[in-house]
Amino acid sequence: MILLLDRWLGFADRLSRYAIWIGGTLVLASAILVSVDVILRKLLLVSLGGADELSGYAFAIGTTWALAFTLLRRANVRVDALYIHLPRVICAILDILALVALGGFLALLTWQAWDVLGTSLDFMARATTPLQTPLWIPQSLWLVGLVLFLFTITPLLLRSLFALLGGDLAKVRSLAGARTIEEDAADEAAHTANIKPAASLKPQD
Repeated sequence: MILLLDRWLGFADRLSRYAIWIGGTLVLASAILVSVDVILRKLLLVSLGGADELSGYAFAIGTTWALAFTLLRRANVRVDALYIHLPRVICAILDILALVALGGFLALLTWQAWDVLGTSLDFMARATTPLQTPLWIPQSLWLVGLVLFLFTITPLLLRSLFALLGGDLAKVRSLAGARTIEEDAADEAAHTANIKPAASLKPQD
């Protein structure tokens, strides 16, 4: 069972990497579109039209598509003023409870998003904008990100629970625990070490 969950997490991690690249690309493209629109309005007094609408869709989609990656990297915001002073067993229990609460909230949000998408499909709803975008398109892409999050948090929660029951508190912390300052500093140091300073690059003959 544990091996299956580890493989599931590995697959979810690969999916989340693709998702975050796609989501980031959407946000970057929307930023470029808005910038071009602003410049054209200023210089030529013309507008591309719909830049604000498309950027809103891109931001919403990019946000949900980044949720799974954020969860796996434990990059979500955690209030740990009291947490860091508690015994490790209590911290592990709180970590799992946090996953349960987060998963429950996102499950409810996903269910509501599915309902909204169904309503848009039933009525073939369009945005009340000049583009008249069929709402099922951005809504379905937004929903994909939420489904990916649930697909990721399910094995993460089960694997953390098995680790807690097995007394492996270190594993629970590595999967679901709040990141420490030391971990962030170590990651930054490792990232910096992999960057070759420009001054050390020798010009080609």
